[in-house]
Amino acid sequence: MKKLVVLTGAGISAESGIKTFRDANGLWEGHDVMEVASPEGWQNNPELVLDFYNQRRKQLKEVLPNAAHCILAELENYFEITIITQNVDDLHERAASTNVLHLHGELKKVRGEFSENESIFWEDDVKIGDVNENGEQLRPAIVWFGEAVPLFNEAVQLAATADILLVIGTSLQVYPAASLIEYPKTNVPIIYIDANPDFDKVDEKRVHIMKMS
Repeated sequence: MKKLVVLTGAGISAESGIKTFRDANGLWEGHDVMEVASPEGWQNNPELVLDFYNQRRKQLKEVLPNAAHCILAELENYFEITIITQNVDDLHERAASTNVLHLHGELKKVRGEFSENESIFWEDDVKIGDVNENGEQLRPAIVWFGEAVPLFNEAVQLAATADILLVIGTSLQVYPAASLIEYPKTNVPIIYIDANPDFDKVDEKRVHIMKMS
């Protein structure tokens, strides 16, 4: 089977009802994204950050995978497929995709404030006073702006060995994730599907651009 690597962004989950902050002038569910997705925001107001992600976790229970998630799951019948997603929701898994790398973390996981490599499955609200075994306050296991992306090197290796790279629903504005389109071999087809594709971000001689309707 050919290796199909898929890079997905917020646009693929938008149809399921999960809002993107890029489409709302930097606001994410009414919040400045830096207030709820940065180490500085966490230091300034951890209660706000915890509440924000508690609400996002509850929202997951109200949404379902859409046709795009399901089609990618079905493609496992035809390709050796790995999905690299920038999304923190679990819609790819709920659509039955079995090989998903969450580049920016997962809503249903938490970690100790200072334990970067910790990953604890968590479906309920997180409150001030909830701690790990080391007594550290629990925080979302999400990669915030300004933090390192621990799985990026693994994602690079996947992109570099792809036979086809499919990019769906991403603005290609968030780095280092956006740079993954630079790693496939020169003869590897790259297909970019987005509602508002950023033509300035890609080499049109190499990338096939399709606009989502």
